[in-house]
Amino acid sequence: MTYAIIGFGNIGQALARAFARSGIDVSVATTRDPESFASAAAAIGPGVTPKRLADAVKADIIFLAVRFESHPDVAKALPTWQGKTIVDVTNAYGVPPDELGGQPSSGFVAQAFSGARLVKGFNHLIAATLEQDPAVHGGRRVVFLASDDDAAAAEIAALAENLGFSPIKLGGLSEGGLLVQARGNGWGHLIFKDLVKFDG
Repeated sequence: MTYAIIGFGNIGQALARAFARSGIDVSVATTRDPESFASAAAAIGPGVTPKRLADAVKADIIFLAVRFESHPDVAKALPTWQGKTIVDVTNAYGVPPDELGGQPSSGFVAQAFSGARLVKGFNHLIAATLEQDPAVHGGRRVVFLASDDDAAAAEIAALAENLGFSPIKLGGLSEGGLLVQARGNGWGHLIFKDLVKFDG
């Protein structure tokens, strides 16, 4: 299984740190030349490899960590996303709901990535929290996942555990997914809630 993070701002770098901490190799890409962020990637860890967008999207699982407005540009990188799993880390804050055709923002993103299985996740924490070690006082920091594809949700839940997080599945995009999505100028009820799960 291969992994890529598209977007290398604060959230993209926080995700890259989670991979590096767990010793899992990951590609990182933006629409810029990889040389422009190679030193920042190297500073995170040797398993964080800067690539061109066209090469990074060859990964099996792709974290979409760009501004919501930029997702159509990423979607143009492949004619079809069949066989890929997209983890939608975007937040459509400030985007009028009527621009999304009345659907959840992740449903709108899913339309752009034709053929892909989409999981909403890793988007409810601010970067400064997401980049911290998820092991907290004997528990593990929670990440919420929502998807209309149960198998894809299970796949990303397993990855989240490998990254040290405690995944909680919220159901479909139009149900639990709304709890972790911005809508217009409002936030879903679980956005910014920093929760820790204790086993037992």
